[in-house]
Amino acid sequence: MAMTTMERGFKVHVVDDDDSFRTGLTRVLNASGLHAIGYRCAGEFLLSDAASSPGCVVLDVSMPGPSGIELMDALSLRESAPPVIFVTGCTDVQTSVHAMKSGAVDFLTKPVRTDTLLDRVKRAIDLDRERRNARQEVRELRERYESLTSREQSVFLGVIAGALNKQLAVELDTCERTIKTHRARMMTKLRAASLADLVRIARVLGIAPAETLIADEVA
Repeated sequence: MAMTTMERGFKVHVVDDDDSFRTGLTRVLNASGLHAIGYRCAGEFLLSDAASSPGCVVLDVSMPGPSGIELMDALSLRESAPPVIFVTGCTDVQTSVHAMKSGAVDFLTKPVRTDTLLDRVKRAIDLDRERRNARQEVRELRERYESLTSREQSVFLGVIAGALNKQLAVELDTCERTIKTHRARMMTKLRAASLADLVRIARVLGIAPAETLIADEVA
């Protein structure tokens, strides 16, 4: 199963105290075009800078020191932590449920087919890419929104609430021409071409429409 050039920019961190399994899996992943790194225990992994790097983590449950579950719990507190795939000899249902609730994307039991594991790793990398792209989009949209003047933000809130320019002029105690100017500048700064773009930006940033204007419209 060949990996794409895009996937080669991501790392697969294999955390397992079984030297034979860890070494073998790392070799297979590297042969597939990925950059795989092995760690003997959770502590060794945490001492590296891997906890926030792009890619995914292939993790065992039972290891010396912090267990795989404890490492998963620690990673779940980090916004940019890579997805976790458990590959373990442990078949305890309670453990697998805990792992999935903590945010693991897969829980596989040894022995596992190589093609199955490579497929799950690819899915985890795709998921990590999607999450990172989404977080980057939020950061960029937040920066654009915060670049608006207070008046432009007020116009933005009114527009996504469905207010017309003349209604905004009354609400903001100014003339319609001024509102049009603020609206044009706001659209340019947000790189928005339509009302639909503005509504989507508001949704991504969790911004609610201006309640006063909504109330006036209903009245």
